[in-house]
Amino acid sequence: MTNVFMNWKDLQPEKVRFIDTRFDLANKTSGREMYDEGHLEGAVYWDLEQDLSEMTSKMGRHPMISKEKMTKLCRQAGLQLEDAIVVYDQGASPFALRAYFLLEWAGFTNVHVLREGYEAVKGLFRISKEQPEISVSDVVPNWEDAIYMDVDDVKKVVAGESEGQLVDARAAFRFKGESEPIDSVAGHIPTAINVDWEQLKEDGKFLEKDLLVEKLQHVTDINKPVIAYCGSGVTAAPLYASLKEAGYSDVKLYVGSYSDWIRDNEVERG
Repeated sequence: MTNVFMNWKDLQPEKVRFIDTRFDLANKTSGREMYDEGHLEGAVYWDLEQDLSEMTSKMGRHPMISKEKMTKLCRQAGLQLEDAIVVYDQGASPFALRAYFLLEWAGFTNVHVLREGYEAVKGLFRISKEQPEISVSDVVPNWEDAIYMDVDDVKKVVAGESEGQLVDARAAFRFKGESEPIDSVAGHIPTAINVDWEQLKEDGKFLEKDLLVEKLQHVTDINKPVIAYCGSGVTAAPLYASLKEAGYSDVKLYVGSYSDWIRDNEVERG
């Protein structure tokens, strides 16, 4: 099984590179403000919309970034492929896991997400208000394209031309199409099943591995390709990571997600 999450008790700050991804979808500047007010010493800041999404794209509400943008982001952070990297957000949020997915896509193999988040650990480790001095790296990503799916890949799964189980991370009422508070069309991608990502956390942190196994091992055949999506591709990242933690060996993420799918594809309700 993959260990995506790291508990604070196992953290050795002097041996890791920190990435702070705190964000608030309702207040787009608050993440950077939180970082400036104090962050784990040495952490760089990555913003969900400025850094981890391609907001000029029409392929969903938080579209996938280009390889060029990801390469530049990693180089500016001074990262090397062999670095031990720990990503965190405010806790029980999807933002660190979005960064985790992108780092995995870029071929970084020693990346973990702090299970408890910043709020739970800020009294335990050294905090700084200073932006660290970073030596830009010349890292060349080792792309893992198999974990990323676009709308054409998903169409093949829906049509039965490719194997895979789509899993929708949104709340059940949105999945069923009973109401839709954000997107223009209510429903879900045909053939998908529903696992609300909110079930994967409690008390401000993501569940421990044994509880994730208990919750997720019966979603589908554990050896079958499984594809996480949500509304905009953000809250699908915790589902993606939790499925990996629960022992699924072939997990993918449809970053465009439902907001991309509904541009010109049919949906199901119920």
